[in-house]
Amino acid sequence: MARHALRVVLGVFLVAAGVLHLTSLRAEFQAQVPSWFPADADLVVVVSGVVEIALGLALLLTPARQRRLVGLVVAVFFVAVFPGNVAQYVEGTSAFGLDTDGARLTRLFFQPVLVVAALWACGWFDPRGAELSRTPR
Repeated sequence: MARHALRVVLGVFLVAAGVLHLTSLRAEFQAQVPSWFPADADLVVVVSGVVEIALGLALLLTPARQRRLVGLVVAVFFVAVFPGNVAQYVEGTSAFGLDTDGARLTRLFFQPVLVVAALWACGWFDPRGAELSRTPR
């Protein structure tokens, strides 16, 4: 039950964040794109927003036998966006109310939690997880 609830929470969180990427918080997300990243910040925000919506929907709608794959993809996504969080800290960029070095540093510790949460919610730490992923439905 807790695993299911966490998967739903992560799915809703990703869909909501993706929608915000494309709408009212677009400028805030642009501020998080590292200055060294070799792509237009707005394009990065739009693409990552679409990806977040797709990943969130996958967490919410994917059948049980495919959830481990979805969890792995979501975890990889959380790892892939981590350099943006590091850049926000290193460059001292204020966004989303993170306007002190301490707040930006604290945020860095939550990204690994998201990685583990995505994996756990999709059965990666369940000894039956591999067996469940092969169970036909």
